Amino acid sequence: MMDGHEVTVVDNFFTGRKRNVEHWIGHENFELINHDVVEPLYIEVDQIYHLASPASPPNYMYNPIKTLKTNTIGTLNMLGLAKRVGARLLLASTSEVYGDPEVHPQNEEYWGHVNPIGPRACYDEGKRVAETMCYAYMKQEGVEVRVARIFNTFGSRMHMNDGRVVSNFILQALQGEPLTVYGSGSQTRAFQYVRLIVGLGWRGVGVWIYQLCNTRRNLEAMDRRLAGHGNSDHKFF
Repeated sequence: MMDGHEVTVVDNFFTGRKRNVEHWIGHENFELINHDVVEPLYIEVDQIYHLASPASPPNYMYNPIKTLKTNTIGTLNMLGLAKRVGARLLLASTSEVYGDPEVHPQNEEYWGHVNPIGPRACYDEGKRVAETMCYAYMKQEGVEVRVARIFNTFGSRMHMNDGRVVSNFILQALQGEPLTVYGSGSQTRAFQYVRLIVGLGWRGVGVWIYQLCNTRRNLEAMDRRLAGHGNSDHKFF
């Protein structure tokens, strides 16, 4: 917006919070629409950043049907909008499309190892279907699409009850509690700060599907960083 672009934010506030963008309200280049992407949207745009979907496990498992609808019907509506107005679309996908991978690290050619009926399936499979829709619209309708598989991202506006490892570790450290680690603690996770990936969607990317991640981090490294705050003992599950 500071460069003169007009930005329209569409959110149903199922998990999003209005205060995250309230500092932009009143800006001449900013518009906020309270709308659910499961319903068709009729606006004129030239780029669509399809970020809609609960991403926190407690949130997407709270209403799995809504999560599925957002990632399937919502994606279909956004692709339909892109086709109608000639916009290009970026889908915010996830590393969860790989499920419980049998290959480490994963590259974009890996198909994944996903449970289609587990408690996380509404999110994992919803994103996989969304990627398939993007591929179909690109091949059949000529819609210009990009799919960004975003790994574990954190930032200053993350909710403390997000339910993922970064917020869990920070909250437990601040409260002086042992850090809860599921498994052996040697699992790898790719962490990145949200500011580092914002704006990378269309810049310098020559492929239609790609990963946004930092492969140099893991749970042990995070634990060492938090060791000086609170109780760094572990509870393993």
